[in-house]
Amino acid sequence: MQNLLSNLKIAVPEKIYVKDPESSSLGKRIIEHSILLIDEIGFDAFTFKKLGERIGSNESSVYRYFESKHKLLLYLSSWYWSWIEYQLVLETYSISNAKEKLTKAIEIVCRTAEIDTSFGHINEVVLSKIIINENSKSFLTKEVDQENKDGYFVIYKRIVKRIKDMISNAQPNYEFPFCLASTILEGSLHQYFLKDHFASITDCKLKVKPSDFFVNLTINTLNI
Repeated sequence: MQNLLSNLKIAVPEKIYVKDPESSSLGKRIIEHSILLIDEIGFDAFTFKKLGERIGSNESSVYRYFESKHKLLLYLSSWYWSWIEYQLVLETYSISNAKEKLTKAIEIVCRTAEIDTSFGHINEVVLSKIIINENSKSFLTKEVDQENKDGYFVIYKRIVKRIKDMISNAQPNYEFPFCLASTILEGSLHQYFLKDHFASITDCKLKVKPSDFFVNLTINTLNI
């Protein structure tokens, strides 16, 4: 377990940023307040000028860390998925039963975010709301193929691969493990969005969590 912990860390692909925001107090303030501001006004209305005003700094200082607000969103998305992957690996490491491990993994990637005191400058609860509402804007662009080649989505894809492997371990004969894994990950965001905005077309209510649906879907699909 100690070796596992030493190899785990929250990391974002270096090409996404100009300067690592984790390397300075200003960078951390940029991340902290960009999360709060995007949640407050939405990504479309968000600008570096507004962020600069919020943190009491020049707009140009933000550009020293990110060349565009798109790259900042990519950073936030990558950080979030890296945080999810950290939990996924840590909490499923010691589970040997394939069905139990898969079930636990689904519960982790689909659960409601809670504050992680290990990262004082990041509000994970608010960040999860941004991922639910804005994450698709990080890849629904003309540049997605090049950004994919540059490794911007490597963490998200790695989580899908981890869940895919768990599906295959639980049911080796299942033909579509990648499809199911990506459906679980992306579908959980969609169900949270529906729960918050279109409650009349989802079964996810106060007593029914998205994880309940995706565990049920997966276990019945795999017939395990």
